[in-house]
Amino acid sequence: MGNSSKSLQVIVWGAMGVTMVAIVVAFVLKERKSTVTDVDGVELKQVAGGAGGPPPVLFPVSDFALTNQAGAVITRSNLLGKVWLADIIFTRCAGPCPEMTRRMAELQSAIPPQAPVAFVTLTTDPLFDTPKVMQAYSRRFGAQPGRWHFLTGTPRQIADLAVQGLKLTVVDKEESKQVDPNDLFIHSTIFVVVDKRGQARAVLESDEPALKVKALDLIQQLIDEK
Repeated sequence: MGNSSKSLQVIVWGAMGVTMVAIVVAFVLKERKSTVTDVDGVELKQVAGGAGGPPPVLFPVSDFALTNQAGAVITRSNLLGKVWLADIIFTRCAGPCPEMTRRMAELQSAIPPQAPVAFVTLTTDPLFDTPKVMQAYSRRFGAQPGRWHFLTGTPRQIADLAVQGLKLTVVDKEESKQVDPNDLFIHSTIFVVVDKRGQARAVLESDEPALKVKALDLIQQLIDEK
């Protein structure tokens, strides 16, 4: 393994906690009956808010300071007042990462630019994924500057936000199980939905067919939340 992989030995989180959170969120989402339309270029519309109301607070996201693809430092405070979705990928990934990023791009396109919504993508591979590399990757998927942040930093900084702050799983993949030299990590494939106060409120599987409808529904409810 390379230095990047070894540096991320500290990023290990028990799968039990993530599973428990996913179960709670799955139950909440199952109880919700509301549906939404796609954006019409001006506004995001929602039909009949869910009877159960917005999802409960799962956990607060801890403070962080990481660098985005433009070289700007992004902190938790920068995102207060916005609903945001977060995931974790790495640019050399040939597995789920491109599809995860494509689906995040689909959500970005479905939400009007003026909506108080942001997108956050972390890297598991910060020693390789410099701001310059992240910028090239973000352009591949049409990331809008200032709205979708591809964040990198030191391995410790990444671990603090990914594992401690967002309860994501990231582990080095054993060399014997790697299918190619870039098959470096096993990581969560979920999207974490964070509210305007910096609290995680939901976890969505990035590969579920109903992701777009569920995500837009949740986002609108959290935008409307007082």
